[in-house]
Amino acid sequence: MSRILSRRAVIAGATASFVLPAAGLATPIIETAKRNVSSFASQDWRDHFDKLDRVTIVCDTVSRALHYWSADGRDYRIYPSSVPMTDELTKTGYTKIVRKKVGPDWTPTPSMMERNPDLKYTPPGPDNPLGTHAMYLDWPAYLIHGTHDTRKIGRRSSDGCIGLYNSAIAELFSITPIGAQVRVI
Repeated sequence: MSRILSRRAVIAGATASFVLPAAGLATPIIETAKRNVSSFASQDWRDHFDKLDRVTIVCDTVSRALHYWSADGRDYRIYPSSVPMTDELTKTGYTKIVRKKVGPDWTPTPSMMERNPDLKYTPPGPDNPLGTHAMYLDWPAYLIHGTHDTRKIGRRSSDGCIGLYNSAIAELFSITPIGAQVRVI
């Protein structure tokens, strides 16, 4: 059963994440209201994976939401996200978390440099486009990470990665182990 959460409900609920208990009612984790969060629908892990034997993440690039399930399926969370700017930059399919880093540094890829030659290496800190935490996928140069630029969340604004509010990536980072299965749709 798909549950639709309107933009207004998400903004009113403060948008950090939603924990959906067995009853299926959204319980917002209160933070400050954010802008640019699009509507999104809840997902069911069974629509994407054969079994839930470990932490599972689905990144929905259409609704611009990241869905998290614990290994036992009791903890389901939804995070508003930024997604790739174009379909050409969007990689879809199955992958997994292979590495995690607090305070990541950022180096633009060759294709990014072609589009914008002014891009330069950025060490950890407030100017870093990866925000405070990063989870690396087994696809080269694709990550789930935070962002200091909160205007990007809810938009097609990345060069291929899935971006979250820094508070949301910190929470997700703490509950997601290396090896978690990921699907980008």
